Amino acid sequence: MEIWLRTSTADAPTNVEDYDRIFGDEQEQPRLNIDGQRLLYDGNVIGAYIRVKDGETQNLGIEHLGTVEWILVECETWSMIPLENLIAHRRGSHTKIAAVISRPIEAQGAGFALEEGVDALVISADESMLDAAQSVKIQRMERKVEVPSPSDQRTTRLDLSVLEVEKIQEAGVGDRYCLDFLTLFEPGEGVLVGSSASSLYLVHSETIPSTFVPTRPFRVNAGAPHTYVLMEDGTTKYMAELESGDVLLAVKTNGDARGVVLGRVKIEQRPMLKITGINRRKTHQNANLSHVFMQQAETVRLITSESAAISITELKQGDLVLGWEGHDARHVGLPVDGGIEER
Repeated sequence: MEIWLRTSTADAPTNVEDYDRIFGDEQEQPRLNIDGQRLLYDGNVIGAYIRVKDGETQNLGIEHLGTVEWILVECETWSMIPLENLIAHRRGSHTKIAAVISRPIEAQGAGFALEEGVDALVISADESMLDAAQSVKIQRMERKVEVPSPSDQRTTRLDLSVLEVEKIQEAGVGDRYCLDFLTLFEPGEGVLVGSSASSLYLVHSETIPSTFVPTRPFRVNAGAPHTYVLMEDGTTKYMAELESGDVLLAVKTNGDARGVVLGRVKIEQRPMLKITGINRRKTHQNANLSHVFMQQAETVRLITSESAAISITELKQGDLVLGWEGHDARHVGLPVDGGIEER
C-alpha cells in the first residue's frame, strides 16, 4: 500500500521521504496531478479521478475498472460503501484504487475495506494523518496477504458437491418465488439457491409429470425472497432482486451449465419447509452447515447424489442431495477475500 501527499505548497512537509508519491507542479521530480477526470503522474495519464457524490458517479468509477492503472476516489461526504463496492467489482482486474481521506479514523476503514483495502491512501500534511496512514501500511505489510486471482466463475461446468440432509422443519408461511424462463429445462436440470452464498442447493425444474398438475418445464420453484441464486456471470442475487431479463445459471446433475433468461417471477404466499444440510467432504469440525427454505409441495424437488429428483416432502434425515460450494464471502453478490458468517 502507498501513501500519497496532497497539500498546498505552503504546507508541504520537509520529510517528503515518508510519502510514496506527492501532488504538485514542481518539475525536478515526478508529481501527481488532477486534470478534470484524469489522473496524471509526471505528465502522463495513469488513471481516472472520480468524485463520488451519488450512485451514478460511483458507477462511473466502476466502469473504469480494468481500463486504467489507477482510480483516485474522493467522496464528497466520507463513506465506506463506495470504496467497498469498487473493491468488490475490481476483482480480476489490474486497476488499483487510491482513496482520499481527511481524518485519521478513516485510514483504518479505507485500508482494510472488505479485509482487502485500497492500494493508496491520499492524505494532507497533518502529522496525525501520516501516523494513521503509516500504521495501516505497516499492518498491511505484516499481514503479507496474497490475494489469489479469482477463478473464472463463467464456466460451462461446475464441480457439484454433496450435502447430507440434517433436518427438515416446518417454517410457517412465506413468500414463495417461482422463476419462469424464456427457455425450457431438461430433466435433471435446475438452478442453484441457498440461504448462504457458501452452500447452494440444486433445485430441480418442473419437468416431471404429476398426477395433479401439468409440467411447467420453463419453471423452477426456487424458494424464499432472501435466498441467494447463482447468476450466469458467477455473481449471486437475492431472489427478491431478480428482474425479467436477468440471466441465471441453469445446471445439470453432471455440472454442465448454461445461461437462461428470466421471463417472470411469480410470488405467492405458501407454507414453507426449512431444509438443513451439511457438507461431509469437510472435516466434521469445519463442516459447512447450511439451509434453504422451499415451498412445502410434492412438485418441489431437489436432486439426490444419484442424480434422481426427490420431492422435498419425501426428504428425510441422512438423504444426500446435490449442491455447490461457492465463495464464502460476497459483497453485493461478488466474491471477495474476507470472512463472512451466515447462519
